[in-house]
Amino acid sequence: MTGTPDPRELVAHEGASSLAWHDIEFADRVLYLHAARPRLYTPRTPVLFVHHGVGRNGAAYRDYWLPLAEANSIFVVAIEFPEESFPDYLRYHFGNMHNEDGSANPREKWTYGIVPRLFNILRAAGVTQRECYGVYGHSAGGQFVHRMLSFGFRDRVAAAFSANAGTYAMPDLDVPWPFGLGGTEVTPESLGDLLEFPITVMAGTNDTKTTGRYFPKGPRSMRQGETRYQRAHNYIRLGREAAVSLGRHCAWRLIDVPGVGHDGQGMSIAAAPLIAAALHASEPFHQPADHG
Repeated sequence: MTGTPDPRELVAHEGASSLAWHDIEFADRVLYLHAARPRLYTPRTPVLFVHHGVGRNGAAYRDYWLPLAEANSIFVVAIEFPEESFPDYLRYHFGNMHNEDGSANPREKWTYGIVPRLFNILRAAGVTQRECYGVYGHSAGGQFVHRMLSFGFRDRVAAAFSANAGTYAMPDLDVPWPFGLGGTEVTPESLGDLLEFPITVMAGTNDTKTTGRYFPKGPRSMRQGETRYQRAHNYIRLGREAAVSLGRHCAWRLIDVPGVGHDGQGMSIAAAPLIAAALHASEPFHQPADHG
C-alpha cells in the first residue's frame, strides 16, 4: 500500500465514486468503496453501508442504490470484498472467524470489524457527523450482515437489514457455527441481547429456485429449509421461539417482498424507503434548501 487515500474523495462530487481502501487490520488486502452521494448531501446525511452478494460486485450494488440514495436522501457506501483479497465464504460470509483447518482467528481479524472501523474513519474525516449508520446486505451480503450483528458489531447500527440470505447462523446454541451459534462466544445472555436488537429480514417471495450455482445445497444448509425464502422464515421463527425460552423479547421482523426472486436490485428498491425512514428517525435530518 502506498499512501492513505482520503475518504473525503467519496463525497467530493454528487453521484457515483469509487476508492481503493485498506483496512488497518488487513493492510495488505485491498477493498473497494463504491459511493452514491445524493445531490443535497451534507455531513448530516444518513449513512448506509451496502454489502454485495457472492459475485463481489460492489459497483453494481452501488449503481442499484444511486437513484435510491438520491430519492431517500441517504449517503450509500457499497463495500466490495474482492475475491483476490478475501477468498471464498470463510473470509466474507463467515467473517474470517476461522481458517480452513478450523483454527480460530483473533477478533480483530474478523472482517465484520471493517464496517465500524470504516464508519469511525468517515467521522474522523468529517465525511459524516452522524452518530449511527445502517447496514444492508443481499444474498451473501445478507449472510455477512446478520452474522456480523450476531457477534456484537452493532453498537452504532441504527438500521439492520438482511435480504435473501442463503444460510443463517440460527439463534440456537445447540447448533454449531456457522449454521448456528454453538461453540462460539455467544452465551444465553448475549443471545437474548441479540434477539432484542431490531433486525429486519427481507425475503423475496419468488426466491425459491434451488438450481443455481451458488444456492447452498449441503445437508446443514438444507436443514434450514428447502429454499432461501423458507430459510428466512425459519430464522425468524426460531428467533421468536428462542426469545420465549429465554424470557426475552424478540425485536426481529420479517418482510416478504412480493414477486421478487433472488434479485439484488429488486430487493434494494423494496428496502430503501424502510431503511431511510429508520435512519432519518434515529437522528433527525433537516434537508438543506436547494439553491441550485
